[in-house]
Amino acid sequence: MAGTRRGFLAGSMALMGARNMSAAPAMEMPKRTLGKTGLKPTVLGFGCMTTSDASVIEQAADAGINWFDTARGYQNGNNERMVGAALKSRRDKLHITSKTPGRTKADVVAHLDTTLKELQTDHIDVWYLHSRSNPAACPDELFDAQDEAVKAGKVRFKGVSFHSGHKEMLAFLTEKKRTDVILMSYNFTMAETLDPLIEKASAAGIGMVAMKVMAGGFRSNKPGSPMHEKLSKDGTMAAALKWAVKKPFIHTSIPGIMDADQLDENFKAVCAGYKADLDGKLLAAQLERIKPLYCRMCGACTGQCPKGLPVSDIIRYVSYAEGYGEFAMARDHFKLLPEDLQEVRCGDCSHCAVACPNGVRIADRVSRAQELFA
Repeated sequence: MAGTRRGFLAGSMALMGARNMSAAPAMEMPKRTLGKTGLKPTVLGFGCMTTSDASVIEQAADAGINWFDTARGYQNGNNERMVGAALKSRRDKLHITSKTPGRTKADVVAHLDTTLKELQTDHIDVWYLHSRSNPAACPDELFDAQDEAVKAGKVRFKGVSFHSGHKEMLAFLTEKKRTDVILMSYNFTMAETLDPLIEKASAAGIGMVAMKVMAGGFRSNKPGSPMHEKLSKDGTMAAALKWAVKKPFIHTSIPGIMDADQLDENFKAVCAGYKADLDGKLLAAQLERIKPLYCRMCGACTGQCPKGLPVSDIIRYVSYAEGYGEFAMARDHFKLLPEDLQEVRCGDCSHCAVACPNGVRIADRVSRAQELFA
């Protein structure tokens, strides 16, 4: 680990130090202004959800990354504690964001107080209402709680995150005008029809942060495993990251980073920039490979399952296990489903009533979740 760390830091410092050389600006980690907040995050942020090694977070901060994302529920609360310890000595030089899954004002307020304690800070830069796929999940009392947290100095800016329901949520939050930052899944598999809505939100002054930029991850699969040989092609995950951050209306991104090698790969990819002739071909091939497996969270399957299963969410849980290598986290998400839904078995149906317009094999993927987690 020490050798890897020294190698990474030497390489990244060389990249950043190159700004003093005549040909260097293209190698410097760029920043963008986050909507009307005035914050200037590096376009490469750090999604801490799957990280269990605090030294990797420290290395990222040393390399110049200034945007770190965690949440109250990650790793049963331990993630915030680790992030806080890793960044405590650097707190005034970077930005920390967190999220609450709470559904009532009392719950989110309690979560925020715990978050601040675990992060060892008196404020967080963006506080998100987490995983809201429709406007009904954002009642005014929660926006009120965010306003009060800002007034109390505990939060600088208010956010909402979502994995699906993009069109409805982007329109709702833009019109509502109570949100400073949107965190949403966004990657090369998603329809370009989303871009006008994202651009509209950005033009309205809302900061835009991308998550799930790797479209299912898949780089955590070990060499020699069937999933690695099929999906974890060299350069593909770097190309996916480049695709997301090349969009000027995406102000920063938070790919999950598990170790120093992934940190090094991400840093170099962003500094190198997207090359359509090479990266575009890699992503076109990857799209064909993951088409039957990866849910693009378009919302077309919502309400289709006669048993009431939240199909898109369940397929996302499978991707946590098979793509990120995070089985425990995936199982924990599945176990939060109502008990009657956990007991549903796709094999009990004569045929699947859910049709995916993008070619995901719904019955196979949901059955896989039931096999792994039920």
